Amino acid sequence: MESLLCNEVLQMSPNNSKPYAQENDEHDAKNRVFRTKEDCEEAFGMFLVKEIMYLPERGYSELVGSSDTIRNARFKSVNWLIKAHKRMNLWDATVFLAVNYLDRFISIARCRDWKSWMFDLLSVACISIASKFNETICHSLHNFQVDFVDACFAPTLIQRTELTVLKTLAWRINSITPFSYVHILAQSVDDLTKRATELLLCVILDPEFLEFKQCVVAMSAVRCALDQCVIKTSAKNATFGHLETFIPQDQKDGLIECRRIMAKLIARDREILIRGKKSPATVLKVDLYDF
Repeated sequence: MESLLCNEVLQMSPNNSKPYAQENDEHDAKNRVFRTKEDCEEAFGMFLVKEIMYLPERGYSELVGSSDTIRNARFKSVNWLIKAHKRMNLWDATVFLAVNYLDRFISIARCRDWKSWMFDLLSVACISIASKFNETICHSLHNFQVDFVDACFAPTLIQRTELTVLKTLAWRINSITPFSYVHILAQSVDDLTKRATELLLCVILDPEFLEFKQCVVAMSAVRCALDQCVIKTSAKNATFGHLETFIPQDQKDGLIECRRIMAKLIARDREILIRGKKSPATVLKVDLYDF
């Protein structure tokens, strides 16, 4: 059954003789060298058009904000997904895909009456699907569950959940995430990919950023990462002045607000790091930063 799911995903790609990471337009764009402004604009524009197809349903940020059960379960799930990604040395893109599947599924199914173990099962299913789609090595379902103490789900149950997720998402799993934009935005500013990715891994934990488009979150992360680098102010302004032209005009206010919230998050966690205080809600975020 697990191999069957792998084959089903492979058949969705244009050339199933290549690894997933080379089979879709988004990965092709990431692997390109953007030598000109026109190259960046073309790739960025392609992502902007496709991004809309992979967003959670309308009202999802309000759903998470109004339900303690869903908000806490989402934080726990995303936290676990990040840890699994690091423990298993998965591609960064894989964890962002898994979080996208998780958010989109919850936004459709609502999940208000779910038990804790149901969200755990959903998390395993999402990272398994993302891994099959994005990784070149097919990991066993048992390996994904090493961190779980209370329960270990049977492979058949996980596989049935995978199919439920895939059907709910209408098999649209080639998602555009904030990470999709990082290679385009960071490549022209002294390889900010690592720092921006670390910041995005912190940001996806916080439901406050769910109200922003993926491109806005990505742009804000690269801008905040750029602010941490030792680059002359004039060079920063010249570089990012060009990059910010990619954001649609109707998203400019969101960009300002998203960057403000992100900068506040960074300042708060830097202060916690300096004081040596780590609360349960921020310990993962602090550990991700590399100032």
